[in-house]
Amino acid sequence: MKQFNYIISLYAKAFSNLDRNVWILAIAMFVNRTGSMVLLFASLFLTNEQGFTLGQAGVAMSFYGFGSILGSFTGGYLADRKNYFDVMVGSLIISGMILPLILLADSLFAVSAVIFIYAFASDMFRPAMSKGIAFYSTPENRTRSVSLIRLAINLGFSFGPMIGGVIAFYIGYKPLMIIDGLTSILAGLVVIRYLPRKVAGIKPSTKSSRALTKPVFKDFEYLFFILMVALYGTCFFQLFASVPQYLDKVWDYNEIEIAWILALKGFLVVVIEMPLMTFLENKRKIFHFILTGALCVPAAFFILISGYGMIGIVILYTLVITFSEILAMPFMMNFTLSRPAAERQGEYSALYSIAFGIANTCAPLVGLGIADLYNFDVMFYLLITLGIINALGFWFLKVRLEPQRDQEEILDSGEIN
Repeated sequence: MKQFNYIISLYAKAFSNLDRNVWILAIAMFVNRTGSMVLLFASLFLTNEQGFTLGQAGVAMSFYGFGSILGSFTGGYLADRKNYFDVMVGSLIISGMILPLILLADSLFAVSAVIFIYAFASDMFRPAMSKGIAFYSTPENRTRSVSLIRLAINLGFSFGPMIGGVIAFYIGYKPLMIIDGLTSILAGLVVIRYLPRKVAGIKPSTKSSRALTKPVFKDFEYLFFILMVALYGTCFFQLFASVPQYLDKVWDYNEIEIAWILALKGFLVVVIEMPLMTFLENKRKIFHFILTGALCVPAAFFILISGYGMIGIVILYTLVITFSEILAMPFMMNFTLSRPAAERQGEYSALYSIAFGIANTCAPLVGLGIADLYNFDVMFYLLITLGIINALGFWFLKVRLEPQRDQEEILDSGEIN
């Protein structure tokens, strides 16, 4: 009974003392992500309905990454110089208007162009939202604030795949693009209506003089961190880029079955992440959790290819890859927001978003490209190798940065004069 009460208290604490505006951002993200089915079904749409090969689908999907990189850079630049409220609203509404144009595209070039422009508009949102999270949170509750936004996103992803899978199976893929566009616009309207624009300015830095104020491109440790985040994302995003194709082409899973598997990931994040982050939020050695999350990725791929398509093994793979996300991503974002002074948070967040843009570019090119040239087994063994290299990179950062962070906290506390 004590253990049950402790778990309940963790849930209660997880959602307490968070700024009202963080909740508004979370609601907007839930609305947006409930309709976000493009990344989940886009490669299947291109191969099963548009007649593209795996390689062509990989090329088209890679343009999402190119657009994401440019959009993230632009969003970070604007977020440090303009009101990030305007950047968020513009991103949501413009991307929602662009996406349905993919239904008019009838060639690889046209599809790639629409995907690129959509990703550019859509991913301007991320650095602006990150700046908003930093503004509306404190160092003490920042990890939980990030996790609340991620909970909303994953709750949307829990509903989205189920709805999208049913629509794709019984009606087709085209309605998904319209639904996604409409939910992006609706999320923008939520932000306009409920988030107070007048306070969405630049929050003065409350950090000590040790807070980094130099430009991000001179912070070489952070640049190496970004490289490792990009490599992590390249491996992790196979969840959307190649694993649905693997389940479809090799093990004959249909769209509804794939949707349920993807929805399970979102459900697990919703149930587990917030109380776990509440339990861990005062832990100083965050790279330990990032490293553990990175190691879960190659472990998950090894489990998947060892199971011969058995549903129990696929569920176990989903569980392990989900724990990778839960352990790694909130602490990656926490590090990104906590490392610089407030005046540099936009550009640091932009580079973090760019890392995932690079991953979105590389994931389909590496995954589907290798699978098309060779086979899925070769692809997975390559990804397992890259995942191990990625974990070694985070281990290097752990050894290098955590003693430095410990010393700064001692200095900030006044224990050393």
